[in-house]
Amino acid sequence: MFKFNLAEHGTTVRTEIIAGITTFLSMVYILAVYPSVMGEIGIPAGGAVIAAAVASFIGTFLMGALAKYPFALAPGVGIVPFFAFSVVLSMGISWQFGMMAVFVEGIIFLLTTVLPVREKIFNAIPPPLKTAIGVGIGFFIIYIGLQGAKVIMDGSCLTTLVSFRAAFRTSGLCALLALVGLFATVVLYHRRVKGAILIGILLTWALGMVCQAAGIYQVNPDAKMYSLYPSLSFGTIGGAFREFGSLFGQCLDADKWSLKGSHLTGWKLLLSGNFLVVMFTLLFDDLFNTLGTLTGVASTANMLDKDGRMPRLKHALLADAVATTAGALLGATTTTTYVESATGVSEGGRTGLASYVTAALFLLSVLLAPLFTAIPSFATAPALIFVGFLMVAHITQIDFSDLTEAFPCLLAIIVMPFAYNIADGICFGFIAWTGINLVCGRRDRVNATLIVFSLFFILKYILL
Repeated sequence: MFKFNLAEHGTTVRTEIIAGITTFLSMVYILAVYPSVMGEIGIPAGGAVIAAAVASFIGTFLMGALAKYPFALAPGVGIVPFFAFSVVLSMGISWQFGMMAVFVEGIIFLLTTVLPVREKIFNAIPPPLKTAIGVGIGFFIIYIGLQGAKVIMDGSCLTTLVSFRAAFRTSGLCALLALVGLFATVVLYHRRVKGAILIGILLTWALGMVCQAAGIYQVNPDAKMYSLYPSLSFGTIGGAFREFGSLFGQCLDADKWSLKGSHLTGWKLLLSGNFLVVMFTLLFDDLFNTLGTLTGVASTANMLDKDGRMPRLKHALLADAVATTAGALLGATTTTTYVESATGVSEGGRTGLASYVTAALFLLSVLLAPLFTAIPSFATAPALIFVGFLMVAHITQIDFSDLTEAFPCLLAIIVMPFAYNIADGICFGFIAWTGINLVCGRRDRVNATLIVFSLFFILKYILL
């Protein structure tokens, strides 16, 4: 477990430590984003931070112990807003029931890893559609970020741009600060500054505190304009741990499960169509996000074998599956491998020792929960928008000269943000890809897995 053969991998203890710290700094923003989003569905902020930190610790530690790769895991930044807005709020599912879907998804993920099914499923999905789903999620995250920044507001045309001048001391100021933070994040990332996303959050937050001190930012809880100053008193930290304790095991309490419009109650709710759709959507997202990230980062670090395969892939997937299952019990959404792990790899990280360092820092951050919960949504918005951009950038991999490929992909991409639902984008993409390619005579691009998923999604819209 603690033998990494550093010399064999051309690295040192110092290099691995620096790599682990770099990875942590590049992805710790999730501890600010997570409670901000989860607070919208009633999960207490202090408990949410600790749940995310502990789940990240478990997943990252297991990645180092089992697979011995310098990769880190945390609640997926793409799935967090989907869980909160599309699952809990839009579908009318209690967050406890939603966490049960995460728990079941983790169990299935665990079983399919042990039975080497996940690699076969991955190979059945057309690469362009995988890309399109990631791009669509990117656009969705950008939209969520713009709303959190208060740049986009409700208006007569459904949405509109905030009035910077009329709302200068409230939403207009928040939007302006978020845009400044986004600009700083882009510049720092371009200059390859380690932790650029985190610096963007902290800079935006710091500017907000300066504005509050100067009397420009007006604290008004009724308008959801809270004080930007953190509290690190022992009582506040203790309160965060009490909140975390109240989250543990909630996903298994059937009395707290609810589904709007369903006549089913208790454990029978597991048979509802919406539950199955949510669970399979979470499974799908975790499956392809994890495999794609592992393969991409491993490729840049020359960790693939001569056949282009990743050694110890099953062990890496196992770490992901266990972390997701354990995380659901703690109150954390799907835990997945982060593409930001590439920052640590770029610093020379090559073994699980770097993961141990990152995991230790996540565990240490538990004591700083009140600090992260004080960070406002407009400060975390630059991170969401920029991460969304990184995901959207892959749109160039889609061949828009081929209509049978481009149109299903485009449909999957645009439905996600416009319907405010990632699951609907995935459904439309699958149905369009299968239908268009079958009718156009491209049957070689359609397999049994695609047909089964498409029929399932069609039944979803007919029956629900």
